[in-house]
Amino acid sequence: MAQNKKKIINDPVHGFITIPTDFIFDVMEHRYFQRLRRIRQLGLTEYVYLGAMHTRFHHAIGAMHLMGIALQTLREKGHTISDDEWEAAHLAILLHDVGHSPFSHALEHSLLHNIAHEKVSLLIMEKLYAELGGNLGLAIEIFKDTYPRRFFHELVSGQFDVDRLDYLCRDSFFTGVTEGNVGASQILRMLEIHDGHLVIEEKGIYSIEHFIGARRLMYWQVYFHKTTVVAEQMLIRLISRARWLAQRGELVAPSDNMQLFLSQDISLDIFMKEKKYLEVYLALDDTDVWACIKDWTAHPDAILSLLASSILDRKVFRINISNEPFSEKYLQRISADICQAYQIGEEDLQYLMPQGYITNAAYMGGDRNIKILMKNGKIADLAQATDLPNIEAMRKIVKKYYVCSPKNISLRD
Repeated sequence: MAQNKKKIINDPVHGFITIPTDFIFDVMEHRYFQRLRRIRQLGLTEYVYLGAMHTRFHHAIGAMHLMGIALQTLREKGHTISDDEWEAAHLAILLHDVGHSPFSHALEHSLLHNIAHEKVSLLIMEKLYAELGGNLGLAIEIFKDTYPRRFFHELVSGQFDVDRLDYLCRDSFFTGVTEGNVGASQILRMLEIHDGHLVIEEKGIYSIEHFIGARRLMYWQVYFHKTTVVAEQMLIRLISRARWLAQRGELVAPSDNMQLFLSQDISLDIFMKEKKYLEVYLALDDTDVWACIKDWTAHPDAILSLLASSILDRKVFRINISNEPFSEKYLQRISADICQAYQIGEEDLQYLMPQGYITNAAYMGGDRNIKILMKNGKIADLAQATDLPNIEAMRKIVKKYYVCSPKNISLRD
């Protein structure tokens, strides 16, 4: 008996979601996509917001649903979209995050050396295309922005793409930060195409203003919440310390797959040439990292075990966030206190004194600005079309500096 592939998913964010085609169902059933069930959307944000337990799997399906609303809107407004384009656009957004590492953005550049998840997603899409065929070839063109009808790519990756619309709605729902919720369906129904690019009809200005404001709020209140920042920095330092020990022959990870990525620094060239690395990478998910964290709490290396125990038991470090760079005198004082308290040298400070900066730009202008289709048929930049001066202000990139330390070390000036 043939399998029924006309499934309906009951999503708490968007309601009932229908899987568009049999082929999309087959892609969703593939183990590469099912892996996303085991990768949290927001890393360690659950340490702040208890409900932030949703996964990349949930987000990918939600974004695919919003793609359907967008394409249906454009069809209803007289734009020709073939069935192949329809399916390919759904596939492109469905697989846009398939290359994420465990803990999503938190470990994006830790297990792989400076390899963005988008590059890994593309490799996986190409691998799926070789295996399954179908409209994945066209989906890859859309994902890479090589397809002539560029508005398809803009729906996948742009200033108001369906990716952003879903993660704002979904992350707002699961964290309980209701101010971050946006009317995704309403925004998508204001879409138009002008000169081959996506624009928003003038009547959608206020919805877009709310979208930009919500995005700014979510970054500061959720994605860059101080506890999330410090917890994820501790996780990054834990993996860095584990790699240093593994490459000295002083650590064996409980997972052979983790051991492979810890024991060597894998560049993009090597990752692309050696097929085994992609297969091993696709076997990794959050559970592998949690197994390591639990195992390393008993490791003889004091720094590794301290970081592992602190993460496991949510004993996160202190953090000081400033609008201005910290003075050298201030940082030297904290460095001296940590070295004395933990009997370590300056070469090990990076593990117990994470520092750096975070940036937030709610609305980027320039080539990727949001275009408004005015009632008179002219096109205007959002900043010029709106009557709210704060849209222009949100173009400014806000930069904040942070320094962290174990809780027994004071961060007061």
